[in-house]
Amino acid sequence: MHPKTIALVGVVTTIISILVKVIGLPDQIRKNYVRKSTVGLSVPFFVLGFVSYGLWTVYGALKQDWVLILGQGAGMITMGIIAWQIYLYRKNKDEV
Repeated sequence: MHPKTIALVGVVTTIISILVKVIGLPDQIRKNYVRKSTVGLSVPFFVLGFVSYGLWTVYGALKQDWVLILGQGAGMITMGIIAWQIYLYRKNKDEV
């Protein structure tokens, strides 16, 4: 495969990945916060996502790769916030 094609795919993949982490997940966080509910969200998905992003962040740190650390760290933070919201809002619902 041509090196420019590989580079283009890498750039597009990076851009889309960043958009998911800075638009998609924060939008879900905001929606959860406004509704004070996470009904319909998959607990395993967000917990596994948090663990996956966390492991990639650690891997990036071990390799001293700032692209991995920053990109995956952002995912870990946003997935962690949503996992926390799931715990918090379901806990609050049980107490009401």
